[in-house]
Amino acid sequence: METRSLHTAEPFTTKDGSTIRELFGLPTGGTRLQSLAEARLAPGGRTQRHYHADSEEIYFITEGRAEMEVDGERSELGPGETVAIPPGAWHEITALGTEELRFLCCCAPPYRHDDTYFE
Repeated sequence: METRSLHTAEPFTTKDGSTIRELFGLPTGGTRLQSLAEARLAPGGRTQRHYHADSEEIYFITEGRAEMEVDGERSELGPGETVAIPPGAWHEITALGTEELRFLCCCAPPYRHDDTYFE
């Protein structure tokens, strides 16, 4: 059995501007068909609006509040809430308030920089 910890995962910045700590995925290994990472945005921060041609994503908010936009539809999310993002859907997430936004990102197939597209 392989286990991982956020405390030892090395952070890196994705193409959309969020800082993530990948627990399983292509760069870190351990899985071939999906990836799991924790993402963080500073208060007022946002990802650059983008889409993934191949990957579908699920965001699960663990701390803070967010405004999520998927293909022009907006919703406010808080801890314990989640959103599914289909492949090809334009999206961005914005950290609301004064608290750092932390959320889990699950991607299938796994996240890849070269599957991130911008306007």
